[in-house]
Amino acid sequence: MELPLVVGVDGSDSSLQAVDWAVDEAARLGLSVRLVYAFLWERYEGSRPSFSTARPAEEVMAEHIVASCAERARLRNPEVKVSSEVLPDDAVSVLLHAAHESSALVVGSRGRGEVAGLLLGSVSLTVAARAVCPVIVVRGGERNRQGSFGRVVVGVGDSTEGSAALRFAFREAEARGCALHAVRAWRSPAHEHVDSPLIVDESAVAHEERASALLTDALRDAMRNHPEVDVLRQAFEGPAHKVLLDVSADADLVVVGAVRRHGHFGLQLGRVAHALLHHAECPVAVVPQRV
Repeated sequence: MELPLVVGVDGSDSSLQAVDWAVDEAARLGLSVRLVYAFLWERYEGSRPSFSTARPAEEVMAEHIVASCAERARLRNPEVKVSSEVLPDDAVSVLLHAAHESSALVVGSRGRGEVAGLLLGSVSLTVAARAVCPVIVVRGGERNRQGSFGRVVVGVGDSTEGSAALRFAFREAEARGCALHAVRAWRSPAHEHVDSPLIVDESAVAHEERASALLTDALRDAMRNHPEVDVLRQAFEGPAHKVLLDVSADADLVVVGAVRRHGHFGLQLGRVAHALLHHAECPVAVVPQRV
């Protein structure tokens, strides 16, 4: 049986967008949705008189929020199975634990109570950098979140470290019935920028051709396994994070890999994924790759 999509909710507008996105995704993939609300209300219990039988207001609020989110999910698509629960722990711990039994984690870009103007909430960033399953941070414009562009973008780096991201991206494009835009960035070494325009041009052509060849090699197996997916391959000159940020404007989802090295317990998130999570104009899927 397929594992559910787990959605972190807290009542913020951002988390409601995550609920909507997850329900649509679950319908496409034939998955269920599990809504989780994490809150340490017991830390407030010491302020109540010991003889009081009243439930903590924070606990009541948490249950109301998660029930409202569940109702929102059912109204969006009654055919998607939805479950919900409130868990007494911090949000990061709850979501990282849930990652072991989920197809993917879905979170909003900013939580309730985050500092105004913050580009990305601390919970979303930490979960994306540490989870053992794919994490989708729902952000960007409404048309991007609604899937209006008919295009999934995947950043293709080192083929040995990005296979999980490619498999995820092809599955997404296939489920959505849309095109897959595979992008690889390249740059000419600084020492090759000499005075001769002819030499500079030859250098640029050589690097672009090499990038295109590496892109083709990286996509070969996935294209063979998903022959029905229409694939656009492009190699762009420039820093990878800037290239992907540019193409995210007209995408429904951008997919990138994140290397997870055994024995490393800190945040494992590369510069490209970090930039996309903060600035992309569409939802971002960070797919872990063990090396």
